[in-house]
Amino acid sequence: MPYARELRFVYRNPTRVVFGEGSVEGVALEVGSLGGTRALVVTDEGLTKTDLPERIKSALGDKCVGVFGEVKPDSGFDVVQRGVEVAQELGADILVSVGGGSSMDTAKAMSIVIKGGGKLSDYVGAPIGGPPVPHIAIPTTSGTGSECTQIAVVKDDEREVKQIFLNDYLFPKLAILDPQMAAGMSPILTASTGMDAMTHAVEGVASVLREPIADALNLHAIRLIVEYLPQCVEKGDDLLARGQQMIAAALAGIGFANSLLGIVHSMAHIVGAKHGVPHGIANGILLPHGMRYNLEACPDRYALVAEAMGVKEKGMNAKEAATAAINAMNDFLKRIAHPQRLRDVGVPAEALEDCAAATLGELSIFTNPRPGDPNEVLKMFQEAW
Repeated sequence: MPYARELRFVYRNPTRVVFGEGSVEGVALEVGSLGGTRALVVTDEGLTKTDLPERIKSALGDKCVGVFGEVKPDSGFDVVQRGVEVAQELGADILVSVGGGSSMDTAKAMSIVIKGGGKLSDYVGAPIGGPPVPHIAIPTTSGTGSECTQIAVVKDDEREVKQIFLNDYLFPKLAILDPQMAAGMSPILTASTGMDAMTHAVEGVASVLREPIADALNLHAIRLIVEYLPQCVEKGDDLLARGQQMIAAALAGIGFANSLLGIVHSMAHIVGAKHGVPHGIANGILLPHGMRYNLEACPDRYALVAEAMGVKEKGMNAKEAATAAINAMNDFLKRIAHPQRLRDVGVPAEALEDCAAATLGELSIFTNPRPGDPNEVLKMFQEAW
């Protein structure tokens, strides 16, 4: 695992993590420790039909001023603005997100606007002036790692793009990882969010900004996902497996928050923004294709992935091990019954050229180990279709 003598990096990980079954019951104390007195729960429309938001509201007691439950998959600027208005009406001084990446990213974006004023669009490409409203993240899925990152992805519906907000102020103050909160996930949601975490880890290992601490986090995330994600898919109430997968998602989140990502995320953001493909599903479908695209540029890095997946055999050179990792990733997708083709998730063949062109301007491509080639990116989309 050679690193250049010139290696320089800054490692970021300010989020406090609390893990354990039933750990959400202490959320009121955590709100108080952050100086909060009026907490707004931010969650999605689907979860409002379950008892999870009410469980958090009950645990918060008189510190809860309400629940904003209008978040949608690939949450947009309009949802953020509505959330800001609700928070201001209720006088919220701290946000508690409950859900997947959309809920957590919505809360991050809301925290900027509540403190800084204006609209979210004012902060596209502009600095965040100071610390936003404090945010506690309680994930109910195990994929995005948003509970431990300084990144928020919010869809600009007018432009059909996903805007990426990246600032150290966006790290949640606290992440509460309670396996009980993920026990109700369906097999397909479990598989797709798990592949989001897998993609974070694999792309983090290959990123041009890779570094030893992020590598350690990303590679161990891969080990945990290979072992525990199939168990979560097969038996959703296995709280041991759920807990380990939650930890894997957080590890990969912290890892890629430092190393950043690559071409698979660029492609996934585009098909998500333009064709509504859920982010985890897009990543899972595209990951083996992105690895194959990068193979010649970083075989030694994918050899590490092969080792973490348990498929690097004695005597293999770097390229042979990297190829084994790609093949193993294809097999892993089948094992967890993950979708295999873009055509099966609503992407039309005639849209592939447009998607390829848009990918070349997406942020994550600039930390990919191989530069984006328009013809090769289109070929990847075609092979994944």
